[in-house]
This record gives sequence, C-alpha cells and structure tokens, in this order.
Amino acid sequence: MREFPKPVVVVSKCITFEPVRWNGQIIASEFVEKLKPYVNFVPVCPEVEIGLGVPRDPVRIVLVNREKKLLQPATGLDFTYKMEKFSESFLDSLEAVDGFILKSASPSSGFKNVKVYPSIEKVSSIEKAPGFFGGAVLQKFPNSAIEDERRLLNPRIRNTFSRNCSL
Repeated sequence: MREFPKPVVVVSKCITFEPVRWNGQIIASEFVEKLKPYVNFVPVCPEVEIGLGVPRDPVRIVLVNREKKLLQPATGLDFTYKMEKFSESFLDSLEAVDGFILKSASPSSGFKNVKVYPSIEKVSSIEKAPGFFGGAVLQKFPNSAIEDERRLLNPRIRNTFSRNCSL
C-alpha cells in the first residue's frame, strides 16, 4: 500500500492535547481528534512557553500609548517582549507547515477577534485584533491555512481548511 506524507499542522496545545488553558482546562474538538491519525500535529502553548504556569492569572491585550501590550491584570506584569521573542523563535524553527489550528479569542494564540482593552482595569474592550502569537503566524505564514477551533465547527470553513492543508 502506498503511503502519503502526513500534513504538518501547528495546534494550540489546549485543543485536545493538554489542560494548559489559564484555568487548567482542555478544549474538546471532535475535528482535531479525528485528524490525529492523519496529521503530524505540533502542539504549542505560547503562554506556557514564556513561563506562565497552569493554572495562571489571565493575560489580556491592553492599549498603552497607542501600542498593544500583553499584560496580566492581577500582577501588572508585561509579557509583550517575551511573547514576541517566543513567537519569532518558534515560527522561525518550523521547517514545513501546512496549517494552523489556534485557540479562538486567546490574547496569545487568537488570530482574529481578540479583545483589546483601553486599560488594565476591568472595562469593556474597545476593538478586536489578532493575539500576539496568532498575529505573528499571520505575518510569517500569510498564505497558510489558519483557523481556530470555533470557526472549524462550520462545515464550509472546515472543508476549506482541510482542502488547503491537503487533508
């Protein structure tokens, strides 16, 4: 029987792989589970990779002097530089990748519709943008198949993603 190479897909580690979300949870995804035998997944959690534990106080994107920062409201710590450096290093280390499945709405991994806040205090968001890691993925791999676990619930988006990743 002829064997075909498995596509390589970077996936947020919290989506079926490990309970690494800020609250120690794991995200179920029937689609990702079904793909496991046919895909070489590269699981990653940028927040854990920059030293944040599990569980952890959440981070958020905050506009500071017109610049987006990755801040942790409970501690006031700024993780912007660490996340930018990790994202660059990790993405540069990828030799070949066919697609990305990222955690929706995550200030690190989200690739769209991530809330941006005007301050570190509890206030309403003022805009939506990519997360730090998700944004770096969009810049480095603009022509790749990039989706999040929520959008992949839509059959049309899921089929397009599968086709674009050669699944």
